Amino acid sequence: MANGKDPLTQLKDLAQLKDQLEDIQKRVENEVQIGIPQGGSLLASPFLKGFLAGYVVAKLRASAVLGVALGTLTGIYTAQTYQVPNIETTIKDYLNSLKKGPNN
Repeated sequence: MANGKDPLTQLKDLAQLKDQLEDIQKRVENEVQIGIPQGGSLLASPFLKGFLAGYVVAKLRASAVLGVALGTLTGIYTAQTYQVPNIETTIKDYLNSLKKGPNN
């Protein structure tokens, strides 16, 4: 008996190691199929990135999304219907008047 084990126990150990090796090989093949680069981590996989992006979008409350959409549509309507001043030039003019000082 080598190493103090009988041949039947050694054979069972070898069969278990073979099963573990086949399991590892299947997992590596699956990782390659879903796009995890060899030597890379799960965090680098495009599958996980897409899943996380979808999760974040799903967690957004519907009221927040509807609020942004309603605000955008209201802004477009207002800008097309009324004469809204250009905010950028208004702020620049105001800052320039502050730099010049009071008109005395």
